[in-house]
Amino acid sequence: MNTLNLQKSIGILLYQTSVIVKGIEKNLMDAGYRVATMTGDFHSLEDLTKTIDEFIVYLPGDISGDKSKLDTLGKITETVRESGKGLIMIGEKNDHADILRAVPEVRDCLWLDRPVDINTLKEILAKELEGNTDPGEKKRILIVDDDPSYARMVKEWIKDSYKVDIVTAGMQAITFLLKVPEDEKVNLILLDYEMPVVDGPQVFQMLRQESATVDIPVIFLTGVGTREGVSRVLELKPDGYLLKSTSREDILAYLKKTLEK
Repeated sequence: MNTLNLQKSIGILLYQTSVIVKGIEKNLMDAGYRVATMTGDFHSLEDLTKTIDEFIVYLPGDISGDKSKLDTLGKITETVRESGKGLIMIGEKNDHADILRAVPEVRDCLWLDRPVDINTLKEILAKELEGNTDPGEKKRILIVDDDPSYARMVKEWIKDSYKVDIVTAGMQAITFLLKVPEDEKVNLILLDYEMPVVDGPQVFQMLRQESATVDIPVIFLTGVGTREGVSRVLELKPDGYLLKSTSREDILAYLKKTLEK
């Protein structure tokens, strides 16, 4: 057993119980992963994303002709993507093209043809989770951005150096931070300046009013690089700001400098 995998949790989502999935689950557990399976009712999927590192969806053989199941797949894909977690789909080869047409978001997910080779699956999981085998010793960063694609890109850039969580709304950030255990506290927040409903400045103000979050460094993310735009951000006196056009190397350097202060 690979004991390093004990830090990792895999979520298996399936529309109906399956003997084959039971075999996959056992193989992954034998490889040292923690495995949680959710069958049929995916209403609590958002809660599950908070504890799972990577998801696998085992698709039913009749999905390409079932609009209800395709709609459910779209909702699953959206929920997992917004959480910033990875998603692997296992399905029939002949269904792939039809599913892509019906649920375009699937193109960003990894696809494995059925019957799946368990060793191939384990290799893909190891690669997907590579570089984050000991999150307990890493600083934890929370990305707050209503653009899940950008948030996930930044997570991919920094996940080898930091433990990273993503929320896509301001109030989600407040809830997340107030519930996080003391021994898993967030060390820095990357906060989108412009968000609907509750924007970055409002979130920042709430963070500074709560004793549990008042001392967490906050770096604003902004897509506006004009002098006026930057001045507006800096008036709030955050711990820094980053333009969304900033390169991976410069983001990593800025984070390191801020966290070492």
